[in-house]
Amino acid sequence: MSEANPPGIPERFFERLRQIVPAGQYHRVVDSFSKQRMTCFRLNPLLGEREAVVTELKRLGIHLNAVGWYPDRSAFWIREQDRKALLGSDAYRAGKLYVQNLSSMVPPLVLDPQPGERILDLTAAPGSKTTQMAGLMQNEGEIIAVEKVRNRFFKLLRNLKMQGVQNVQALQTNGERAWRDWPESFDRVLLDAPCSTEGRIDAGDPHTYKYWSERKIKEMTRKQKRLLFSAVLSTRPGGTLVYSTCSFAPEENEAIVQHALKKFGDALEIEPIDLDFDNEQPALTEWKDRPFAPAVRHARRILPTPAMEGFFVCRFRKVHGVAREP
Repeated sequence: MSEANPPGIPERFFERLRQIVPAGQYHRVVDSFSKQRMTCFRLNPLLGEREAVVTELKRLGIHLNAVGWYPDRSAFWIREQDRKALLGSDAYRAGKLYVQNLSSMVPPLVLDPQPGERILDLTAAPGSKTTQMAGLMQNEGEIIAVEKVRNRFFKLLRNLKMQGVQNVQALQTNGERAWRDWPESFDRVLLDAPCSTEGRIDAGDPHTYKYWSERKIKEMTRKQKRLLFSAVLSTRPGGTLVYSTCSFAPEENEAIVQHALKKFGDALEIEPIDLDFDNEQPALTEWKDRPFAPAVRHARRILPTPAMEGFFVCRFRKVHGVAREP
């Protein structure tokens, strides 16, 4: 085993990672698995004004580091020694802020939901991105938030209530069937897909990699294809669809995007994404000697740092309607 690789994590994972991450970034990515994760959060505009909440937190001695690329500089990271004070604050208990990894905040920003629009969040629990979108929409319009798993669904409901969200209808149902109930009905659709969670691997927490395997990756791809099919058919012509995962695996990322392009042809276009931070890179052009369509390159990969998990995000524009299939 390479000295650079943390013990415990399967060596096969690192063999694949070397083929995915640029050579000049590989050791930095591997080192991130062993570094302490920063506590990050965003303010909730539905329950508090930015300056008032910032002042409240600073009075507790919490040192706030604003994230420059987040709208209105309303996302922050803090020192580990301030975490306890943050989680014990009245602002946290009142739902005026939401603790969330910075990478997780990116897909809703890329989707860019607007007040008054109709949005579908296909796999919504625990509600990090759902509540973020409600804030971006100022509680105006409608979000249908779908979650299949019962215990996760109730976590979603609790977070919606705590965050003062009023424009979300949460449903415990299978997102793979959403297209049957809402054919071409949504202005924008978010599919933050279930995945192998490679981007969340923490060398100090065996549970983050205990079940990793290429078999699990294959299992996830079957589910992702079905969900993305449902997402495309639920998006109105002219609408926007964002697909994201917290995985490095090309099978779950570029290959899923390629599959959608092949299946839906000219009904889908991939739009360029402009991410304003330096740990992002274009999608891969090929995997295992199989090239991807040139447009796939518009999707973005987010390399992990102490403040950001590994992530993948792709934005589609649905150019025209497609025939429903049984």
